[in-house]
Amino acid sequence: MDRWTGKFAIVTGASSGIGKSITRELVSAGVNVLGLARRENRLQELSENLKFSKGAFYYLKCDLCNEEDILKAFEYVENNFQQVDILINNAGIMLGGSLAETTIEDYRTLLDLNVLAPALCIQEALKLMRKHKNEAHIININRHIIFTDKNIYNFSDNYIYFTVATNTELFDLSEKLDHVLNVIPALESKDVADSIMFALSVPPHVQIDQLVVSGVPSKQ
Repeated sequence: MDRWTGKFAIVTGASSGIGKSITRELVSAGVNVLGLARRENRLQELSENLKFSKGAFYYLKCDLCNEEDILKAFEYVENNFQQVDILINNAGIMLGGSLAETTIEDYRTLLDLNVLAPALCIQEALKLMRKHKNEAHIININRHIIFTDKNIYNFSDNYIYFTVATNTELFDLSEKLDHVLNVIPALESKDVADSIMFALSVPPHVQIDQLVVSGVPSKQ
């Protein structure tokens, strides 16, 4: 991680969960981080907690479903930090409800945050990276989608498995899926953050194109 010390990173969805854990790890390693999220009070709290860290933490209230907010955030970056060395697209949402219950507006929000926002962030980051020709890294965090009759988990995957979802609801497979969820534990936020730090710590001549991290099934 030494080559990233003093460099500048953007983390979306930095106010909680995986984004918060990634931000903590980066700042502790000496990376200066701008956190983007809607909940300004949580960003302020995180800023207080990281006040004496090796790196600096900055934040902006940003609704990643709003194109104008994203563009203003990158304009702020260019005016105040000039370049971007690391972009971590982390922000994502979970929709409650089955396919029969989820509204079209819910899907629009999901697509805005989980597909369009990362794409726009990549576009804007690339403009600065190419302008300054600096060594840079873009990391997109994808979560696999699991459908049950209770809810739809979708974060930043671009693939929606409607066949699985439909079969789940038509043939009442929810109990089997719930059993799988009970056997395979969910990852902790730090588990994912540690994986991101690993990807960033490899030498410049090494690129990790894809890193799959999953929970280990418990013995039942």
